Amino acid sequence: MSGNSGQSPVPVDSNGITPFQQMLASCSGALLTSLFVTPLDVVKIRLQAQKSPFPKGKCFVYCNGLMDHTCVCSNGNSKAWYKAPGHFNGTLDAFIKIVRREGIKSLWSGLPPTLIMAVPATVIYFTCYDQLRAALRVRMGSHAEEAPLLAGALARVGSVTVISPLELIRTKMQSQRHSYRELSEVIHSAVRNEGWRSLWRGWGPTLLRDVPFSAMYWYNYEKGKAWLCKHNNIREPTFAITFISGAVSGSIASIVTLPFDVVKTRRQVEIGELQAMNLSSKASSSTLSVMTKIVAENGVGGLFVGFLPRVIKVAPACAIMISCYEFGKAFFRKHNQERLLTSNT
Repeated sequence: MSGNSGQSPVPVDSNGITPFQQMLASCSGALLTSLFVTPLDVVKIRLQAQKSPFPKGKCFVYCNGLMDHTCVCSNGNSKAWYKAPGHFNGTLDAFIKIVRREGIKSLWSGLPPTLIMAVPATVIYFTCYDQLRAALRVRMGSHAEEAPLLAGALARVGSVTVISPLELIRTKMQSQRHSYRELSEVIHSAVRNEGWRSLWRGWGPTLLRDVPFSAMYWYNYEKGKAWLCKHNNIREPTFAITFISGAVSGSIASIVTLPFDVVKTRRQVEIGELQAMNLSSKASSSTLSVMTKIVAENGVGGLFVGFLPRVIKVAPACAIMISCYEFGKAFFRKHNQERLLTSNT
């Protein structure tokens, strides 16, 4: 007699888990990544603010390990976390002094508002990647090994397209001190003055950086993971294997796409500052003109500024995110198998 009491088995896909379970695994990975990586960026911003204080309308890029967010400095907000006083003699000294004087919670200053978009963007990205990779592997036949490359690129295009207008609206609301009740008015005003396409301003440079990054990251990650499994004579990757594969592939992709990151960051700050001054972001420079200006001012080396900080930030973020995601998927896969065995007894 069946012991499932009329319950149907869990509808799993070829990965052995449901899309909803993939979403839960990526969500938990996203939260853990932001908790580990955000303190590095908070300290970096505090050191920047100490060197040259942020005036009203000035923008800086805040990274929670999942995505970059434009933050606009507001006038008279002397209690803002990035304006807190402190004299730091380097990164380690800043960590110690911030924790001692302001409490450990201050290492995650400014994090909650950014998670509203970063977590859904990560969930869309990782779930789409897994679904696309599984579908492409079936359709690509003898070229199935290239499926991660294409799936990574397509998944990133999707998540960036969904999130870009939301991030632009968030920056606009922050710069103009609007509440979320005025959200519809902010959107209507932007569309009325600059057209629908204005909501995706900055989409191009983001894609130029993120699509090649994702394609290279996933391709190298899957290759590295498979090689390490084969080298260790195991079928399923361990936490250490996924962590190392994520860190190495993330480092390679971040180095190759660094020039696009430099350009994207500059354009992101420029658009944010134009919005803060209530000027049309149509006045912002094109990606090519920003790149040309950087080369003219600082030479080709200017496109590779921040090489070490980017690798230090990206490598652990990629490693933590992918290893937590794979761990979550393995947990749900085991749970589904046990549930299936129980239902068949």
